[in-house]
Amino acid sequence: MIHYIIQIIAFQLLFLVVYDLFLKKETFFNLNRAYLLVTPVLSSVLPFIKIATLKEAVPRDYVLYLPEVIVRNGISINDHNGFYLITVLQWIIITGILVSLLLFIFKLIKIYKIKRRGEITKHGHFTEVVIKHSSIAFSFFRNIFLGDEVLKKDHEHIIEHELVHINQRHSWDLIFFELLRIVFWFNPLVYIYQNRIAELHEFIADTHTVKTNKKEHYQHLLEEVFKTESISFINQFFNHSLIKKRIVMLQKPKTKKVWQLKYLSLVPLLVGMLIYTSCDKDTVASKPEAVEGTVNELASILKDVPFDNIIVKPSFKEPCEVDGMDHFECFKQKIDLHVRNTFKYPKEAIEKKIEGRVYINFKINTDGTVKVIDSKASHPLLEQEGIRIIESLPKLNPGTDAKGNIVPVTFAYPIVFKLN
Repeated sequence: MIHYIIQIIAFQLLFLVVYDLFLKKETFFNLNRAYLLVTPVLSSVLPFIKIATLKEAVPRDYVLYLPEVIVRNGISINDHNGFYLITVLQWIIITGILVSLLLFIFKLIKIYKIKRRGEITKHGHFTEVVIKHSSIAFSFFRNIFLGDEVLKKDHEHIIEHELVHINQRHSWDLIFFELLRIVFWFNPLVYIYQNRIAELHEFIADTHTVKTNKKEHYQHLLEEVFKTESISFINQFFNHSLIKKRIVMLQKPKTKKVWQLKYLSLVPLLVGMLIYTSCDKDTVASKPEAVEGTVNELASILKDVPFDNIIVKPSFKEPCEVDGMDHFECFKQKIDLHVRNTFKYPKEAIEKKIEGRVYINFKINTDGTVKVIDSKASHPLLEQEGIRIIESLPKLNPGTDAKGNIVPVTFAYPIVFKLN
């Protein structure tokens, strides 16, 4: 999960850097809007895209087959309640999502209360909500909220401006990023994305508004900046931090169409990301078609893998207890002992009388760290426990090939869950 999160943040950062350096100052507002809406989604999807040709170009790792280990439920089943099935990191993420969701609901309630205390007037395709003793001015979907202080002055340009937001459905963009903020609350780049799209909305609305009276619109922007509600998913007319940028963008001449070629910079960027995600997927040992097949089937699939080239096989840092024991046999005994000492039969699996074999393919990297790269089981509960057991392995001594080079080694390890 952490690796996936890091990839998302890295990809979004690259997309935002390209936007800020090459696209942000151009007047291709609709293209920029599409860019800001599509790239965060692409960043979330790209880690799952694996191109076969690129994947096959990656050298295969050495693979070792480990005989199966059998674990049974015993006294330890009374010591757990299944809480371990969700890691601490997952609990933190879930808690953050729930808190973010509550904040989102609070914002919606806040807008609802503002609308309730206002004077509502329907105007065909939009609703005007006038708030007493206020100077707010913003739109939310087909509602335009105006303070009565604003109505005392010339405000037709404000309504015209907010109608652009309504007609172009800008509120949906902001809600989309609000939902991303709920799911990826821990990712600061989502907040930057939402800021960029809100800024772009104002440029779009200004561009449509000044078509009728550009000079008058400048004057209105330079007038007093009113206060407004600080809600992240509304289109605010009076936003002090945006006034200068809006004036600068209005003075900017329309960008020549030839500069749309800048968007081609996405092509090498996407290709590079695809190469990374495809090559990032570790090559794993083949596994049987039927999960409930025998260990011998797995062994027959792996028999042609050149693991004999590994002169020094991976090992635990603690020495073997029995002198003269075969190096690999010692490793096997220690890993079996780790599995038996670490495993906790899932409570739900016990209640439902679930048994079965879990195939875990894991890699011992060149730095000795352990990474699960693939798994398959007859039931998700058993699979999750198998992954948890292997991920809890300590840092090990890596393997070495015939030339003395430290190499990554992949292990195919079946764990059989049995009920007493």
